[in-house]
This record gives sequence, structure tokens and C-alpha cells, in this order.
Amino acid sequence: MSFDEATSNFLTAAADNTGDRPLWEMSAPEAREATSGLDELYGPGPEMHEARDHQVTGEDGGKFTVRVLVPSPSPTAVVVYYHGGGWVLENLTGYDTLGRQLAEKSGAAVVLVEYRKAPEHPFPVPVEDAWAGMKWAEENVAKQGVDTLPVIVAGDSAGANLAAVVAQRARNEGAPTLQAQILVCPVTDADFTRDSYLAAENQTMVSLDAMKWFWDQYVPDVTYRSNPAATPLNAPSLAGLPPALVITAEHDVLRDEGEAYADAMQEAGVEVEHHRWAGQMHTFFSMVNVLPGNAEAIDLVTTRIKDFARDAVAKSGSLTA
Repeated sequence: MSFDEATSNFLTAAADNTGDRPLWEMSAPEAREATSGLDELYGPGPEMHEARDHQVTGEDGGKFTVRVLVPSPSPTAVVVYYHGGGWVLENLTGYDTLGRQLAEKSGAAVVLVEYRKAPEHPFPVPVEDAWAGMKWAEENVAKQGVDTLPVIVAGDSAGANLAAVVAQRARNEGAPTLQAQILVCPVTDADFTRDSYLAAENQTMVSLDAMKWFWDQYVPDVTYRSNPAATPLNAPSLAGLPPALVITAEHDVLRDEGEAYADAMQEAGVEVEHHRWAGQMHTFFSMVNVLPGNAEAIDLVTTRIKDFARDAVAKSGSLTA
């Protein structure tokens, strides 16, 4: 199947406005500057009951920001969300509209974690920031008096990589208890020979060459890329992980490794729901108000957040839905 019409039109327009140098020939600051204009396409998100930034201290003492988006006085859950961008690009500004839509449509508080970026802060700094952000959210957002709201970890692309790693670490350490994990177009491996990496129709905004460049920024020493904290598909066991919603895109270089992770979790006994989004490219989920496929995927994700929250209430009986 080919791209849907909206994606085809977007790619045509993007090609007409692309400079002479591809991303993988740029420095990280140059790449950030070249991609910063996408934010203007998304528009403002819904008004929140509360929207506030907080500073969190990472493992090494460095600071990073989290943005808490609360849609109502009584949120039903807490979604800790890690944004995409190959561990190099993107920021809170580019994901604010998406975060607000997720909060407004699901009824959950959304915590956007602005983990520090490579190459200035390579692996494992983003992983440690992701973990510190999760712990902060559990302590400062999920706790509601004597009750604790159900916590869901989520992300897209490199952020889904961090979400998967956080889910594994929470399982390994026995806390926090995660109600679910939502992984959209996740990076789970660093095998560039997979069919989806090599398919010509998948070389869109995030191509084979772009992913090689992202990995070179994030984990320049290839011997460390097999570490499960970098490539969660390499974990010795996936048993005991929280239920997972995995979304992949038909025309995505990361499609095969995302689906391999979904299959591996299911084989390990994890409850997995997987959807491959037809006609979509890698970045479709973050392109709010631009691609119709994005709205459809957000509807699915927010419906599942509601379902996960209700499941938590049913199990505990301590919170009012």
C-alpha cells in the first residue's frame, strides 16, 4: 500500500523546501535548527486545568525539565511521556500540543519529560533522565492523598525506546508499578539490515542514513549498542512487563524491530495489542493537526489510557473512576 494522500502531499511539500544538505551531514545544532519549523504546523493544544514546568535532578546532578499537563481537578491516571527525535532533536515546545491532546482526550495527567539530548549528553544520560522523570512523576503527580493514580509509561520513536527501557527497569527493581506501556514506532534494536530499513519506500523523514546518524550521536561506541538499556529487544527476558500497546507505521524503517519487540513480549507472556498503521510514515504520531492518521492513532491511544485506568480501579477498588 502507498502513503495516504495527506502524507504524500506533506512529503512533496517538504521535499520542495528541503535544503541541499541531508540531516546526516549536519551537526546536531544544525539539525535542530533545520527541523524546528515543524512546531508551527501543530497549533495550540486544549486548555488545561493546570500546566506547569518543574526542574528535576538527574543521576549525575544535572537538571532537566518536566511539564505536567492536568486536564481536570480529578485526573484518572498519570501518563509519563518521552518524546521522539532520535535522542537528539525535539523538545517540550514541539510536543506540547500532542501532550495536551492526550491529556484532554484521556482524562489523564500527562508528564512530558524533557530528557537531556545527545551528543552533548550521550547514552546513558537520557536513560537516567527518563528514569528520574518517572520517579519524580510517581512521587509528585501520581500520589493523590492516600491513593496513587495508575501510572502508564509512553513515548514515540526514541521516546518509545526510553519508555520500553523504563518499563524493564521498573520490573527489575519492583517499583514503580506500571499499569501499562504505550510504544509508538519504537526503537528497540540497532540492526540496520532489517527489511524495513532497506525498503526504498520507507526512506522518508527518518531514513536508514538518518537512523545511523542518530545512533552515532547517542551511542557512538557500537559495542555498547547491545546493552538492553539502549536496545530493549536484547533484554535477557521480557516476562513480567506491563501490558503493552504497540503501534507501528507501514512505511517506517523501524517497523520490523517494533513488531519484533511486540512479538517477543507476547511470546514471553506479556499482554500485547499491536496495530500497524497503514499508509503512514515514521513521524506520523507526533504530527498533530497535520496528518489524519495522527488523529486516528491518538483516538486509539487515549481510549486505551481510559481502559488501563479503569482496569487499575477494578483491581484496586481504592480509586473512583
